[in-house]
Amino acid sequence: MGLKKRAGHQGTGPGPITPDGCAVELYTRLPVMGEPDIIAGAVPAGARILELGSGVGRMTHPLLERGFQVTAVDESADMLEHVRGARTVCGPIEDLDLGETFDVVLLASFLVHSGDADVRRGLLRTCARHVAEGGCVLIQREGEDYHTRVPRERVDPAGFTVRIASAEPVGDGVNEVRCEYVFPDAVWTQTFRSRPLTKEQFEEALAEEGLRVDRYLTEDRIWVRAVPAV
Repeated sequence: MGLKKRAGHQGTGPGPITPDGCAVELYTRLPVMGEPDIIAGAVPAGARILELGSGVGRMTHPLLERGFQVTAVDESADMLEHVRGARTVCGPIEDLDLGETFDVVLLASFLVHSGDADVRRGLLRTCARHVAEGGCVLIQREGEDYHTRVPRERVDPAGFTVRIASAEPVGDGVNEVRCEYVFPDAVWTQTFRSRPLTKEQFEEALAEEGLRVDRYLTEDRIWVRAVPAV
């Protein structure tokens, strides 16, 4: 049985589309940027990492190359088919309970901005449940102007265009965001619901689940190192 589509999420374009509107083939084409270096600079060498929402392994593979041990979690079996060299777990992140802890729990891809506050709470509880004593949770936030500086686009050096076409309010502080990815031979779109969080709202959300900010890893505060509050 297929996974239930998430409300307000949809995608178009060639190949399988996940319940949150992500196109598997698109993610196999997206290049890794500076994220693995940010992660490597914030955690001990050789750390055991639980990567929540790994997708096709865009960050998994560079982390493995840097000597980390990675357990990759994603709700899409189609995505996980592309992951090589890591232990994989297929299922919803918010329900995950592996009965073990990790030096690092990684929650990237702006997942903390889920439009469903209950899902966000579940994601952060999963982080708190799996982080080892003395370990940390690395979280990727949206940029603080992501929902106001629209439309915008960038042309990737690899030769495709990423366009944030719109961010429209749908109530309760949530926006419906539409993204377009234009390649010479294919076009994909993704529409999803996202909740902008100020720095204060983000830190309150962490505190609700027993986490606190240890430090912001980048000047734009997109990357965050959090630790258990006690």
